[in-house]
Amino acid sequence: MERPAWAPRSIDISVPSVSRMYDYYLGGSHNFEVDREAARKAMEFLPGLPKIMQANRAFLRRAVRFAAEQGIDQYLDVGSGIPTFGNVHEIAQAARPGARVVYVDHDPVAVAHSQAVLAGNEDAGVVAADLRKPREILTSPEVARLIDLDRPVALLLVAVLHFLEDTDDPHRAVAELRAALAPGSLLILTHASFEGIPLPEERAEGAVDVYRDIRNPLVMRPRDEIARFFDGFELVEPGLVHLPDWRPESAREDEDDFAFSGFAGVGRTA
Repeated sequence: MERPAWAPRSIDISVPSVSRMYDYYLGGSHNFEVDREAARKAMEFLPGLPKIMQANRAFLRRAVRFAAEQGIDQYLDVGSGIPTFGNVHEIAQAARPGARVVYVDHDPVAVAHSQAVLAGNEDAGVVAADLRKPREILTSPEVARLIDLDRPVALLLVAVLHFLEDTDDPHRAVAELRAALAPGSLLILTHASFEGIPLPEERAEGAVDVYRDIRNPLVMRPRDEIARFFDGFELVEPGLVHLPDWRPESAREDEDDFAFSGFAGVGRTA
């Protein structure tokens, strides 16, 4: 297999990557046939996956603009994936010039892309770290350089917590990050769920199996469990809702049914 210039030599390009599959769903070009094959297999069970990812990105854009309107000029995006058009730094820096953004991912492909995309952008950086180890994120040199934890920060956990199993104790990880945030900070979160998927659960389970097969288990949590991630935060109106229902900018009849799969919310620290 030909290795493109953007693929770090250290990565195994014969193994599917969740970040590159997500890039493929969004119509990006930073993916390999092995990623496309796994994504197409998942789409056999859940044909609306691209729609779900697009709804996720649309929520991300609305939530970052909301944070900017609230006066927030610092963004910590954990599990950021491969930067695609309309990423956090583009939206935040357009809304608030000088806004600072740190991307965090444990996928070397996502980190390498982020470094390439951010070259020359002094107000944005990338950290190779894992959500399961919040201290490594918080004490990283890039976070120290760009983020002042004594001032409000927007913490983004978008489409990442469903890749942490219960044995990873994701609620503890979120609580540790929350404890480091100044009052007035925001948590911007999305999470996959069987609730809202316009298919029988057994069928959607087939897509979950594809992720399990590539050793990236996808944990579909019910709304009540997702709501627990907001412990210690006050949910911003309209609360924890389906992706297109969070402060929509257009009429909901434009939305594909699959866009309502999973939940999104924004919480504020007291």
